[in-house]
Order: sequence, then C-alpha cells, then structure tokens
Amino acid sequence: MIAVAPALRAQAAVDRCGLRIPESEQRAYVGLPTGDVFCPLLADPKAIRSFLSYQRTVGEGDSLSTIGSVGVGDQFPLARWGGRTRGNGVQLSLEGAVFAQFDLGSESFDLLNADYLVGVPITIRRDAFAMRLRVYHQSSHLGDEFLLRSEHPERVNLSFEAAEALLSIDGPIRLYGGGEFLFHRSPAALQKFVAHAGAEVRRGAPLINLGATIGGVRPVLAVDLKAAQEQDWKPAVSARAGFEFERTRGADPPSRRWSLMAESYTGPSPYGQFFRQKIQYIGLGMHFQL
Repeated sequence: MIAVAPALRAQAAVDRCGLRIPESEQRAYVGLPTGDVFCPLLADPKAIRSFLSYQRTVGEGDSLSTIGSVGVGDQFPLARWGGRTRGNGVQLSLEGAVFAQFDLGSESFDLLNADYLVGVPITIRRDAFAMRLRVYHQSSHLGDEFLLRSEHPERVNLSFEAAEALLSIDGPIRLYGGGEFLFHRSPAALQKFVAHAGAEVRRGAPLINLGATIGGVRPVLAVDLKAAQEQDWKPAVSARAGFEFERTRGADPPSRRWSLMAESYTGPSPYGQFFRQKIQYIGLGMHFQL
C-alpha cells in the first residue's frame, strides 16, 4: 500500500486537472510530447490560454464601461523526461500568447491594449508536488484608435523579461505560490519583484455526463493573488467559478477541456499599459485549456 500511494497521487493529479499525457508517453524520454506535467492556473489573468470574456468594469467615480477581453495562446512541448508514473517527470516547452482588450461601448470596438508574451517554461512533477520555472518576455501596446481619442492615458514603453518560480501542491484543494524577478525592465524605474499565490478547488471525476457532444461536467473554483513591489505590494485578487467540460471516455490522450466561468477582479490592472491604474470588474468568460 505504501509503495503504490505515490503513484496514485500522481495519477490523481493527472486526472484532476487534465494534463493530457497518454499512456504511451508515460516513461523515459519523449521528444515533442503531448500535454504537460504542471497544471494550468485557472484564475491567473495572464495564464497562457485562449479565452473570450465579457467584463463590466467599474472605474473611478460613477463611470461604467464594457470590455471584451480576448486571449490567444498555446504551448509547444519540446521534450519530456518521464518518471515511473504517468504525470511525473521534467518537461521543456515553448509558449506564447496575445492578450487584447476592446472597448465594447465604442462604435468600432476600439482596441485598448495588447500584451504579447513569449516564454520558456521548465515544468517538474513528483507525485502531488509540481513546479514551474520560467523565463518570459512581455511587451504592451496601446491601440491606435484609442490613442486618437482626446483623452487617453500617457503611452508607456512597457516591456520586461522576468524569471518566475511557482510551487504547486495538487489535490482536491490545490495550493500554489512563488514569485517573479524582473531582470530587464522598460521603463528602468519599474520595480523588480512580484509575489504570486493562489488556490483552486476542482472535483476529480465529472459531476455529471452530458453525452459525447458536451462531455463530462465538473464544478471549479479558483482564486489568484498577485502583489507587486511596483504597486507597494497592494494585492490584485482574481476569482473565477464555474463549470469545466471534457470528453470523458475513449480518448488517449484525454481531450482538451473548456470552461464557462464567472469572474471578478480587484486591484492594479493586469492590462500592461494600464498597470499603474486600479481596476475592478465582473464578467463571464469561455476558456480553452492547452
């Protein structure tokens, strides 16, 4: 019983968050593998994923606006050195994403901001413990139509490279924490350190099965916290709750998952060009897992 417990914990992590590792890639070295050994973060606004989100934003005073937030992102696994249990191992990947926000209250849905991310993550798993070590670049740009407005924020040439380390303990309640160090920054006065933590609750087996078209459904709940030295460590709180869908049978590797989640955010803006502003919004989004 003691010998099989670690294997069961690793297998539970694989099934719970959908790491998409097929049985044929369980052990040894695999070039261009499928899936990953680190579970994606559900509530991080800058997690690498594709999504569509409608957000109702409350600004300063009584001003209200509606924002369409869009992300297009993916990860390309390069190599994985697997362990004895499916889900354990070390993996090297490339990833990239574009996050854009549009003013749905304008006549032409003006582009407000676009953030471009490119990263090289190294992910590691040993049973219920997982780690992500990543170096990534982000650059941010104001939309041209937004710049033509008579009132707009001053454009900042914001770009940086950062080194990140996150440790995750996976289970029915997942906990993770770590931070980032910005080692190349523009503007140069941008502060260096970011703390990052969060928690997720995700049912292992689907709660109900709605057939081959929709698949299994499980409830999910997540909270993500970030505190940056640049904002005097004032936390940004991102929360999401909803339902996750996947095909539950006959897939090796398991199917990709998608989710429908309500969301809320309070704190320094996650949108690059507005990083010095505080923002608060509620919304509803569709998210598509890597």
